[in-house]
Amino acid sequence: MAEKITNVIRAALSGLAIVAMGTVALTAPAVAQDSGNQQYIPGIWIDPDGCEHWVMDDGAEGFMSPHRTRDGRPVCRRSEICGIMPTDQLFATDRYNISAHNRQVLENFFRQANAYGFLIYGHTDSRASDEYNMRLSQNRANAVAAVAQGIGARVVDVRGFGERQPRAANDTPHGGMAQNRRVEIYCLR
Repeated sequence: MAEKITNVIRAALSGLAIVAMGTVALTAPAVAQDSGNQQYIPGIWIDPDGCEHWVMDDGAEGFMSPHRTRDGRPVCRRSEICGIMPTDQLFATDRYNISAHNRQVLENFFRQANAYGFLIYGHTDSRASDEYNMRLSQNRANAVAAVAQGIGARVVDVRGFGERQPRAANDTPHGGMAQNRRVEIYCLR
């Protein structure tokens, strides 16, 4: 008989513990919202493939879900190369600073591109080390992205590929090498 009473007491205490944990779990988000400690910022993030994702972020952690149509297909935007900027025209050798004239050319390009967002990819020829080329191509892509963001254009992705995606053979300085020194701009429409 004592064993039955002990089992009943254990079951009752377990039930109370579950109810208490449920109450805490349900009231914790409300308390956090009431205290103003968390501010969730909603938005749409576009991945490098042009597909949209709903995003909710409070700075420390967040939530993301693919944006889908009613029939379950992902919402993706078409991307196409809308500009190839030869870096010999934009940058001095081994540099990533953009001159005032070239900044104006880029600003006009971004204003007239009629795109929802941009993907900006930097490339180099093969003359320097891979590590150096990766850094230089990323810095050049970042410089072009800064111009776009400076006029309010939406930059979705910025990457440097160094010498890893050549357009032509790197065997001639004015032929293939010159073609490989470039910043590609993809427009999302």
